[in-house]
Amino acid sequence: GSLAQRSEEADVVIAAGVEIAGDVVVTDGVRIDGQVVGNVLSKPDTRGLLVLSELGRIEGNVSVHDAVINGTICGDLEVENFIELQANARITGAIRYRTLQMTCGARVEGSMVCIVDRVEARVATASNVVSLSKVAET
Repeated sequence: GSLAQRSEEADVVIAAGVEIAGDVVVTDGVRIDGQVVGNVLSKPDTRGLLVLSELGRIEGNVSVHDAVINGTICGDLEVENFIELQANARITGAIRYRTLQMTCGARVEGSMVCIVDRVEARVATASNVVSLSKVAET
């Protein structure tokens, strides 16, 4: 289903008031309303979704397939597919993403880098290049 549907159906909820010290490995979906001191990672070859509510806080790095962020992250994010930064998102760290949606009010202190597939990049540059010899002939 859509990301909105998936974010409503997160398998695991880390409730407000719960603090986890250590890494959290996501296979499908996790919603964090509490605090994680550690990394949040998608299991390899899964479409792990992180939903971080405005109550949620992560102190560590995040590497997931999709993310909907409305809380605080102190650490770097790598999002393989789609990241949505909602109005209360507070990120201190670098973000690497493929597709980004950012709501007015979200704050990022750090770099934001779009991951471009190498094949796409090659196609884009090839179509933009004009051979000077061909131009001279016309």
